Amino acid sequence: MYRPKQIAELRTPVKLLKPKIEQYNGVATTTYPETGDIVFVNWKTFGGTESNVNGVISIVDTAEITTWYRPDITANCRLLRDDGKTYQIISEPENCDLGNQYLVFKVERVKGSG
Repeated sequence: MYRPKQIAELRTPVKLLKPKIEQYNGVATTTYPETGDIVFVNWKTFGGTESNVNGVISIVDTAEITTWYRPDITANCRLLRDDGKTYQIISEPENCDLGNQYLVFKVERVKGSG
Protein backbone atom coordinates (compact mmCIF):
# COMPACT_ATOMS: atom_id res chain seq x y z
CA MET A 1 0.00 0.00 0.00
CA TYR A 2 1.35 3.41 -1.01
CA ARG A 3 1.91 5.85 1.86
CA PRO A 4 3.19 9.35 1.04
CA LYS A 5 6.01 10.37 3.38
CA GLN A 6 4.41 13.82 3.79
CA ILE A 7 1.44 12.26 5.63
CA ALA A 8 3.62 11.98 8.76
CA GLU A 9 3.88 15.79 9.03
CA LEU A 10 0.39 17.28 8.91
CA ARG A 11 1.27 20.48 10.77
CA THR A 12 -0.50 23.23 8.84
CA PRO A 13 -4.11 23.96 9.85
CA VAL A 14 -6.31 25.33 7.06
CA LYS A 15 -10.01 26.07 6.83
CA LEU A 16 -11.84 24.22 4.08
CA LEU A 17 -14.09 26.60 2.15
CA LYS A 18 -16.76 24.77 0.16
CA PRO A 19 -18.55 26.62 -2.66
CA LYS A 20 -22.13 27.70 -2.26
CA ILE A 21 -23.84 28.56 -5.56
CA GLU A 22 -26.91 30.79 -5.49
CA GLN A 23 -29.10 31.87 -8.39
CA TYR A 24 -30.44 35.42 -8.41
CA ASN A 25 -32.29 36.70 -11.49
CA GLY A 26 -30.77 33.90 -13.54
CA VAL A 27 -27.18 34.76 -12.56
CA ALA A 28 -25.19 32.17 -10.64
CA THR A 29 -23.07 33.61 -7.84
CA THR A 30 -20.49 31.50 -6.03
CA THR A 31 -19.52 32.28 -2.44
CA TYR A 32 -17.20 30.47 -0.07
CA PRO A 33 -18.66 30.79 3.45
CA GLU A 34 -16.50 29.92 6.44
CA THR A 35 -17.85 26.89 8.24
CA GLY A 36 -15.06 26.48 10.78
CA ASP A 37 -14.08 23.15 9.17
CA ILE A 38 -10.35 22.75 9.99
CA VAL A 39 -8.13 20.33 8.06
CA PHE A 40 -4.49 19.60 8.94
CA VAL A 41 -2.28 19.32 5.85
CA ASN A 42 1.32 19.04 4.73
CA TRP A 43 2.03 22.27 2.83
CA LYS A 44 4.90 22.09 0.34
CA THR A 45 5.47 25.36 -1.55
CA PHE A 46 7.18 25.87 -4.86
CA GLY A 47 7.76 29.61 -4.49
CA GLY A 48 6.05 32.27 -6.53
CA THR A 49 6.10 32.78 -10.28
CA GLU A 50 6.13 36.41 -11.36
CA SER A 51 4.87 37.62 -14.73
CA ASN A 52 4.39 41.08 -16.27
CA VAL A 53 1.61 41.37 -18.84
CA ASN A 54 0.70 44.84 -20.17
CA GLY A 55 2.19 46.53 -17.13
CA VAL A 56 0.33 44.36 -14.65
CA ILE A 57 2.57 42.30 -12.41
CA SER A 58 1.03 39.09 -11.12
CA ILE A 59 2.54 36.61 -8.71
CA VAL A 60 1.25 33.05 -8.61
CA ASP A 61 2.01 31.14 -5.41
CA THR A 62 1.67 27.37 -5.78
CA ALA A 63 1.84 24.53 -3.28
CA GLU A 64 1.31 20.79 -3.13
CA ILE A 65 -1.00 19.58 -0.38
CA THR A 66 -1.07 16.14 1.25
CA THR A 67 -3.77 15.27 3.78
CA TRP A 68 -6.03 12.48 4.97
CA TYR A 69 -8.75 11.39 2.56
CA ARG A 70 -11.99 13.33 2.68
CA PRO A 71 -14.58 12.93 -0.08
CA ASP A 72 -15.83 16.50 0.45
CA ILE A 73 -12.50 18.02 -0.68
CA THR A 74 -13.04 18.65 -4.39
CA ALA A 75 -11.44 20.71 -7.15
CA ASN A 76 -13.86 23.62 -6.66
CA CYS A 77 -13.02 24.14 -2.96
CA ARG A 78 -10.63 26.68 -1.46
CA LEU A 79 -8.24 26.60 1.50
CA LEU A 80 -7.85 29.51 3.94
CA ARG A 81 -4.61 29.63 5.92
CA ASP A 82 -4.19 31.24 9.35
CA ASP A 83 -2.33 34.17 7.74
CA GLY A 84 -5.49 35.11 5.77
CA LYS A 85 -4.27 33.88 2.38
CA THR A 86 -6.84 31.98 0.32
CA TYR A 87 -5.78 29.29 -2.16
CA GLN A 88 -7.83 27.71 -4.95
CA ILE A 89 -7.52 23.97 -5.57
CA ILE A 90 -6.29 23.70 -9.18
CA SER A 91 -5.97 19.96 -9.64
CA GLU A 92 -8.47 17.21 -8.97
CA PRO A 93 -7.53 15.76 -5.56
CA GLU A 94 -5.83 12.42 -6.13
CA ASN A 95 -7.09 9.54 -3.99
CA CYS A 96 -3.74 7.74 -3.67
CA ASP A 97 -4.00 4.07 -4.73
CA LEU A 98 -7.80 4.48 -4.54
CA GLY A 99 -7.43 3.42 -0.92
CA ASN A 100 -9.52 6.26 0.57
CA GLN A 101 -6.68 7.11 2.97
CA TYR A 102 -4.66 10.01 1.48
CA LEU A 103 -5.27 12.95 -0.82
CA VAL A 104 -2.66 14.85 -2.84
CA PHE A 105 -3.51 18.00 -4.82
CA LYS A 106 -2.14 21.38 -5.93
CA VAL A 107 -3.31 24.83 -4.95
CA GLU A 108 -2.53 28.34 -6.16
CA ARG A 109 -3.00 31.94 -5.06
CA VAL A 110 -2.84 34.78 -7.56
CA LYS A 111 -1.77 38.17 -6.29
CA GLY A 112 -1.50 41.13 -8.61
CA SER A 113 -0.71 44.82 -8.75
CA GLY A 114 -1.37 47.45 -11.37
